[in-house]
Amino acid sequence: KLTGKPPAGTTATDLVLTIVSNLRKYGVVGKFVEFYGPGLANLTVADRATIANMGPEYGATCGFFPVDERTLEYVLQTGRSPQHVAVVEQYLKKVGMFRTEATDGAITFLETLELDMATVLPCVAGPKRPHDNVACKDLQGDFQKCMAAPGGFKGFGVPEEKRGASSTLTYEGKEYPINHGDVVIAAITSCTNTSNPAVLLAAGLVCKKAKELGLMTKPYIKTSLSPGSQVVSKYLQDSGLQEYLDAQGFNTAGYGCMTCIGNSGELMPGVHEAFEQAGLVCTAVLSGNRNFEARVHPLTAGNYLASPPLVCVYALAGTTNLDITTAPLGKGADGKDVYLKDVWPTAEEIAGLMDKYVTAAAFTSVYSRIKQGNQRWDELATSADKMHFGWDESSTYIHNPPYFASMTAELPEVKPISGAYCLLNFGDSITTDHISPAGNIAKTSPAAKWLVSRDVPQSEFNSYGARRGNDLIMARGTFANTRISNKLAGTGQTGPVTVHIPSGETMSVFDAAEKYKAEGHSLIILAGKEYGSGSSRDWAAKGPYLQGVKAVIAESFERIHRSNLCGMGIVPMCFKDGQNADSLGLKGNEQFTVDLGSDIKPGMDVTVTTNTGISFVCKLRFDTPIEITYWKNGGILHYVLRKMSKQ
Repeated sequence: KLTGKPPAGTTATDLVLTIVSNLRKYGVVGKFVEFYGPGLANLTVADRATIANMGPEYGATCGFFPVDERTLEYVLQTGRSPQHVAVVEQYLKKVGMFRTEATDGAITFLETLELDMATVLPCVAGPKRPHDNVACKDLQGDFQKCMAAPGGFKGFGVPEEKRGASSTLTYEGKEYPINHGDVVIAAITSCTNTSNPAVLLAAGLVCKKAKELGLMTKPYIKTSLSPGSQVVSKYLQDSGLQEYLDAQGFNTAGYGCMTCIGNSGELMPGVHEAFEQAGLVCTAVLSGNRNFEARVHPLTAGNYLASPPLVCVYALAGTTNLDITTAPLGKGADGKDVYLKDVWPTAEEIAGLMDKYVTAAAFTSVYSRIKQGNQRWDELATSADKMHFGWDESSTYIHNPPYFASMTAELPEVKPISGAYCLLNFGDSITTDHISPAGNIAKTSPAAKWLVSRDVPQSEFNSYGARRGNDLIMARGTFANTRISNKLAGTGQTGPVTVHIPSGETMSVFDAAEKYKAEGHSLIILAGKEYGSGSSRDWAAKGPYLQGVKAVIAESFERIHRSNLCGMGIVPMCFKDGQNADSLGLKGNEQFTVDLGSDIKPGMDVTVTTNTGISFVCKLRFDTPIEITYWKNGGILHYVLRKMSKQ
């Protein structure tokens, strides 16, 4: 239940980061979260979309808002006709789905939480998880605690004697002092934050006010703007604010997923080397939804989610190791200190620009061109064979995946998972970013070696996202996250390596999986709580499937990833409450046998045995009968193909 009104100086991003933190603490995995209450009158549809879109971050199946007067305002604002809006309103009122304050009290919810939005503070989330909310006034202290804390979700593990380290970066012939916490990436990104006109116009105003005072971002910071809609570009251009965003380095890099998904590319020349050689913790600030380790960039140990205007503020300050609410951000052209209050826009300034430039005409102008396509797309050569795709074996971008290579027309015999080795032994909060290939392709990774063997130079490696159509790349990039922590590799070790148990050799996860496959061994994964949290990533299930993983045993799963594992024919199981791999004495060097039997039921108990004499009971996390059917077929792809072939 939302009450009150967000205070002046806060944004929808501050509100959603507060909500994400609260809901994660409460626990809403697998739940439908509806937002209601008198506070909705103070939230635009763009604000609501920002909150609903972070459902994966607070763990819900979905977060949603009812339709009300503010919704109708949005539909009109985005170019729909008054006649259309009238029909929408009449229909929803007739069927009892139109919200008013009177209807709020008529709905019975299973559980209710309440947030007074007047208590929300300007904040960021980080350094490694979107639900680790930190008020801006507390960020400097929190950063310094992270410096001292051992590696983990809230720790950088910097030895005491190195916490005061500093160095000098030479960039474009000029020297800059660099320290722990300095910003190297500042990105206005994410589809919902960059479709919310209030925060985009606020960002433009911050850049304008700063430029007029003579305060500029440091040139070595990789700054970018990736709007969620071309309408954004129109109202930023029409209002004159794009000029000031450009001046501060926030040029439009493209539309859609950019830095938030790890597509920032390399840092500015010499920056990576300077920070790495000096052993300094550098940071990224972005208006994205996710900041899991190594997602944004392999070098940025600290990654902070923030509103678009705060991204600009931290880029101007050049560091996250600062209390921006009291300390100066820098000096203006006159040599005087510039403070947050000097560059932060008022609500009236933002509202005035919205009324003038965020109009129905702006939306209809852009939407009228939406089906026109573009010349490059229209000029693509296509095959005369409309029924079959022309696979090109020389392509390093698109490859025919082996999902159906050994498939039979009839259902295969259900066999137990017998003598399986543990490929990886994880702790808590392994995200889909740890699992799924994302971001840059590291030059020493198995994927990079494969590309080099195909004469692809490092400058053309591109990203895993760009090469997601090639299973040979993606299988090699699965579990290739440089910050992943696998207990088999040793205490305190991070990186995409594991131990091949029969030989005792340490090698890349992909190489170990291939070695096990050649030896005829099945594989399992052991994990802690919240396995698979984060965004719904199909390759977080496809990749393990291609590596030969048959089951994952975890303390708990994120709902979407558990479902995706079922869809790829991988068995999800949960330890009994109060148990985990450590409490059961499992080291990960055992061989595991799992026999589901012939009478498989959702949620039934399953006994797992090992070659060391340890046995334990797990809960089978096939939650519905259809998921069992998928598994018996070898996954949803096989199920659908068999079904189609019989029609």
